[in-house]
Amino acid sequence: MPESIDEKELRQYSAVVLAFVGDAVFELLVRSRLVANGPRQIKALHQDTVVRVKASSQAKMAQALETELTELEHDIFRRGRNAKTNLPRHAQMSDYRLSTGFEAVLGYLYLKGDMKRLRYLTDLALDSEDQLL
Repeated sequence: MPESIDEKELRQYSAVVLAFVGDAVFELLVRSRLVANGPRQIKALHQDTVVRVKASSQAKMAQALETELTELEHDIFRRGRNAKTNLPRHAQMSDYRLSTGFEAVLGYLYLKGDMKRLRYLTDLALDSEDQLL
């Protein structure tokens, strides 16, 4: 865990940088949650991780969290959603934009050092996705 970054400074970070960090944080939290459910084969863990971290799944999670975000988190989400990025081959533009916004919020919370809020939103997101699977 890095030292937290001052909020004033953190607000100046590009949404793409926040999403870059949020992507890694989210994948680690997903992997940790899956492993905590008990021993399983690596192939099954990997497949379940991929299902949850792909853009279409994150887009659904982002929509489920919309009412839970603070005004500042909504702003970060909007910046991430509207950021200019390259679209991966296997993602729809609308899903990819929503997932980038979602990851930007997670990256912001992680770099801010607000682990309680990060875990809360991540748990809500994953619980909403688990209901759909």
